[in-house]
Amino acid sequence: MLLSAASGAADAFAFLCVGQVFAGVMTGNLVLLGASAAGAGEDGVALRVVTALAAYACGAAAGTLMAGLPLGLTLLAESALLGVAAVLWGFGLVASYGDRLGLLALVSLAMGVQGRVRVTPTNYFTGTLTSLAGRAAARRLEPGDGWVLGRLGAVVAGAALAALTERWWSPGAALGAAVLVAGAAVLESGSCGGRNTGKPRPDRGNPAGAA
Repeated sequence: MLLSAASGAADAFAFLCVGQVFAGVMTGNLVLLGASAAGAGEDGVALRVVTALAAYACGAAAGTLMAGLPLGLTLLAESALLGVAAVLWGFGLVASYGDRLGLLALVSLAMGVQGRVRVTPTNYFTGTLTSLAGRAAARRLEPGDGWVLGRLGAVVAGAALAALTERWWSPGAALGAAVLVAGAAVLESGSCGGRNTGKPRPDRGNPAGAA
Protein backbone atom coordinates (compact mmCIF):
# COMPACT_ATOMS: atom_id res chain seq x y z
CA MET A 1 0.00 0.00 0.00
CA LEU A 2 2.81 2.40 0.89
CA LEU A 3 4.67 1.67 -2.34
CA SER A 4 1.51 2.15 -4.38
CA ALA A 5 1.00 5.52 -2.72
CA ALA A 6 4.66 6.37 -3.37
CA SER A 7 4.19 5.56 -7.04
CA GLY A 8 1.26 7.97 -7.26
CA ALA A 9 3.19 10.66 -5.40
CA ALA A 10 6.27 10.29 -7.62
CA ASP A 11 4.26 10.46 -10.83
CA ALA A 12 2.23 13.44 -9.67
CA PHE A 13 5.41 15.27 -8.66
CA ALA A 14 7.09 14.57 -12.00
CA PHE A 15 4.01 15.61 -13.97
CA LEU A 16 3.28 18.78 -12.01
CA CYS A 17 6.78 20.00 -11.19
CA VAL A 18 9.20 18.60 -13.74
CA GLY A 19 7.26 18.94 -16.95
CA GLN A 20 4.11 16.94 -17.72
CA VAL A 21 5.76 13.55 -18.03
CA PHE A 22 5.60 10.52 -15.75
CA ALA A 23 8.32 8.95 -13.65
CA GLY A 24 6.79 5.48 -13.47
CA VAL A 25 3.92 5.20 -15.95
CA MET A 26 5.87 4.30 -19.06
CA THR A 27 2.75 3.56 -21.12
CA GLY A 28 1.68 7.16 -20.70
CA ASN A 29 5.16 8.34 -21.61
CA LEU A 30 5.16 6.28 -24.81
CA VAL A 31 1.85 7.88 -25.77
CA LEU A 32 3.31 11.32 -25.07
CA LEU A 33 6.34 10.44 -27.18
CA GLY A 34 4.13 9.45 -30.12
CA ALA A 35 2.07 12.63 -29.78
CA SER A 36 5.25 14.70 -29.63
CA ALA A 37 6.56 13.01 -32.77
CA ALA A 38 3.37 14.14 -34.50
CA GLY A 39 3.97 17.73 -33.41
CA ALA A 40 1.54 17.83 -30.51
CA GLY A 41 2.23 18.69 -26.89
CA GLU A 42 4.70 21.02 -25.22
CA ASP A 43 8.09 21.88 -26.67
CA GLY A 44 10.81 19.67 -25.24
CA VAL A 45 8.46 16.97 -23.98
CA ALA A 46 10.12 14.36 -26.21
CA LEU A 47 13.48 14.87 -24.49
CA ARG A 48 11.85 14.59 -21.06
CA VAL A 49 10.04 11.42 -22.08
CA VAL A 50 13.21 9.84 -23.43
CA THR A 51 15.02 10.77 -20.22
CA ALA A 52 12.30 9.15 -18.11
CA LEU A 53 12.23 6.02 -20.29
CA ALA A 54 16.00 5.58 -20.21
CA ALA A 55 16.26 6.19 -16.46
CA TYR A 56 13.37 3.84 -15.71
CA ALA A 57 15.01 1.11 -17.82
CA CYS A 58 18.28 1.62 -15.94
CA GLY A 59 16.43 1.39 -12.64
CA ALA A 60 14.72 -1.83 -13.69
CA ALA A 61 18.08 -3.26 -14.73
CA ALA A 62 19.60 -2.22 -11.40
CA GLY A 63 16.70 -3.84 -9.58
CA THR A 64 17.37 -7.06 -11.45
CA LEU A 65 21.06 -6.95 -10.55
CA MET A 66 20.06 -6.49 -6.91
CA ALA A 67 18.20 -9.79 -6.97
CA GLY A 68 18.99 -11.82 -3.87
CA LEU A 69 19.43 -8.81 -1.61
CA PRO A 70 16.95 -8.30 1.24
CA LEU A 71 13.91 -6.37 0.09
CA GLY A 72 14.43 -3.81 2.82
CA LEU A 73 17.85 -2.97 1.39
CA THR A 74 16.46 -2.58 -2.12
CA LEU A 75 13.73 -0.30 -0.85
CA LEU A 76 16.29 1.68 1.13
CA ALA A 77 18.25 2.27 -2.08
CA GLU A 78 15.07 3.46 -3.77
CA SER A 79 14.22 5.78 -0.89
CA ALA A 80 17.75 7.21 -1.02
CA LEU A 81 17.28 8.13 -4.69
CA LEU A 82 13.95 9.76 -3.94
CA GLY A 83 15.47 11.48 -0.92
CA VAL A 84 18.20 13.04 -3.04
CA ALA A 85 15.54 14.25 -5.48
CA ALA A 86 13.52 15.72 -2.59
CA VAL A 87 16.58 17.58 -1.25
CA LEU A 88 17.47 18.99 -4.66
CA TRP A 89 13.91 20.20 -5.20
CA GLY A 90 13.31 21.35 -1.65
CA PHE A 91 16.43 23.51 -1.46
CA GLY A 92 15.87 25.09 -4.86
CA LEU A 93 18.90 23.46 -6.46
CA VAL A 94 17.01 22.67 -9.66
CA ALA A 95 17.46 25.90 -11.55
CA SER A 96 18.01 24.98 -15.19
CA TYR A 97 16.31 22.75 -17.73
CA GLY A 98 19.21 20.35 -17.49
CA ASP A 99 18.77 20.21 -13.72
CA ARG A 100 15.12 19.27 -14.20
CA LEU A 101 16.12 16.47 -16.54
CA GLY A 102 18.51 15.17 -13.90
CA LEU A 103 15.79 15.36 -11.27
CA LEU A 104 13.41 13.46 -13.53
CA ALA A 105 16.08 10.83 -14.13
CA LEU A 106 16.54 10.32 -10.38
CA VAL A 107 12.83 9.80 -9.73
CA SER A 108 12.39 7.56 -12.79
CA LEU A 109 15.44 5.53 -11.78
CA ALA A 110 13.83 4.95 -8.37
CA MET A 111 10.53 3.91 -9.98
CA GLY A 112 12.40 1.45 -12.20
CA VAL A 113 13.96 -0.15 -9.13
CA GLN A 114 10.53 -0.37 -7.52
CA GLY A 115 9.15 -2.02 -10.63
CA ARG A 116 11.53 -4.96 -10.11
CA VAL A 117 10.96 -5.43 -6.40
CA ARG A 118 9.59 -8.89 -5.66
CA VAL A 119 6.25 -7.81 -4.30
CA THR A 120 2.80 -7.31 -5.74
CA PRO A 121 3.18 -4.77 -8.58
CA THR A 122 2.99 -1.25 -7.23
CA ASN A 123 3.64 1.08 -10.15
CA TYR A 124 1.50 -0.25 -12.99
CA PHE A 125 -2.20 -0.78 -12.47
CA THR A 126 -4.00 -1.14 -15.80
CA GLY A 127 -3.86 -4.93 -15.59
CA THR A 128 -4.93 -4.79 -11.95
CA LEU A 129 -8.01 -2.73 -12.79
CA THR A 130 -8.83 -4.86 -15.83
CA SER A 131 -8.70 -8.11 -13.86
CA LEU A 132 -10.67 -6.65 -10.97
CA ALA A 133 -13.41 -5.43 -13.30
CA GLY A 134 -13.50 -8.83 -15.00
CA ARG A 135 -13.88 -10.68 -11.72
CA ALA A 136 -16.57 -8.25 -10.62
CA ALA A 137 -18.50 -8.80 -13.86
CA ALA A 138 -18.19 -12.57 -13.44
CA ARG A 139 -19.23 -12.28 -9.78
CA ARG A 140 -16.01 -13.94 -8.70
CA LEU A 141 -14.70 -11.33 -6.31
CA GLU A 142 -12.61 -12.71 -3.45
CA PRO A 143 -11.81 -11.33 0.04
CA GLY A 144 -8.31 -10.43 -1.12
CA ASP A 145 -9.72 -8.07 -3.71
CA GLY A 146 -10.15 -5.55 -0.93
CA TRP A 147 -6.38 -5.16 -1.02
CA VAL A 148 -6.51 -4.69 -4.79
CA LEU A 149 -8.98 -1.83 -4.33
CA GLY A 150 -6.77 -0.53 -1.55
CA ARG A 151 -3.74 -0.36 -3.86
CA LEU A 152 -5.73 1.49 -6.49
CA GLY A 153 -6.94 3.91 -3.85
CA ALA A 154 -3.42 4.32 -2.52
CA VAL A 155 -2.19 5.51 -5.92
CA VAL A 156 -4.87 8.19 -5.96
CA ALA A 157 -4.11 9.18 -2.37
CA GLY A 158 -0.37 9.42 -3.06
CA ALA A 159 -0.94 11.60 -6.11
CA ALA A 160 -3.33 13.82 -4.14
CA LEU A 161 -0.76 14.15 -1.37
CA ALA A 162 1.93 15.30 -3.81
CA ALA A 163 -0.45 17.70 -5.56
CA LEU A 164 -1.65 19.27 -2.32
CA THR A 165 1.92 19.60 -1.08
CA GLU A 166 2.95 21.23 -4.35
CA ARG A 167 0.08 23.70 -3.97
CA TRP A 168 0.60 24.63 -0.32
CA TRP A 169 4.33 23.96 0.21
CA SER A 170 6.05 23.52 -3.13
CA PRO A 171 9.55 22.77 -1.71
CA GLY A 172 8.15 19.61 -0.11
CA ALA A 173 6.43 18.27 -3.23
CA ALA A 174 9.00 15.50 -3.76
CA LEU A 175 9.18 14.52 -0.11
CA GLY A 176 6.05 12.37 0.04
CA ALA A 177 7.33 9.62 -2.25
CA ALA A 178 10.64 9.38 -0.37
CA VAL A 179 8.92 9.14 3.03
CA LEU A 180 6.44 6.52 1.82
CA VAL A 181 9.16 4.29 0.37
CA ALA A 182 11.27 4.74 3.50
CA GLY A 183 8.27 3.63 5.56
CA ALA A 184 7.91 0.54 3.37
CA ALA A 185 11.62 -0.21 3.84
CA VAL A 186 11.25 0.02 7.62
CA LEU A 187 8.24 -2.29 7.60
CA GLU A 188 10.01 -4.78 5.37
CA SER A 189 13.16 -4.74 7.48
CA GLY A 190 11.11 -5.40 10.59
CA SER A 191 9.32 -8.36 9.06
CA CYS A 192 10.54 -11.79 8.06
CA GLY A 193 10.61 -10.57 4.46
CA GLY A 194 12.24 -12.60 1.75
CA ARG A 195 14.65 -11.57 -0.87
CA ASN A 196 14.37 -9.71 -4.10
CA THR A 197 14.03 -12.16 -6.98
CA GLY A 198 14.33 -9.41 -9.57
CA LYS A 199 10.75 -9.85 -10.75
CA PRO A 200 7.29 -9.28 -9.30
CA ARG A 201 5.43 -12.16 -7.68
CA PRO A 202 2.48 -13.48 -9.66
CA ASP A 203 -0.43 -11.23 -8.81
CA ARG A 204 -3.90 -12.59 -9.38
CA GLY A 205 -5.02 -8.99 -9.69
CA ASN A 206 -2.52 -8.14 -12.41
CA PRO A 207 -1.84 -10.29 -15.50
CA ALA A 208 1.38 -8.37 -16.10
CA GLY A 209 2.61 -9.39 -12.66
CA ALA A 210 1.63 -13.00 -13.29
CA ALA A 211 3.48 -12.95 -16.61
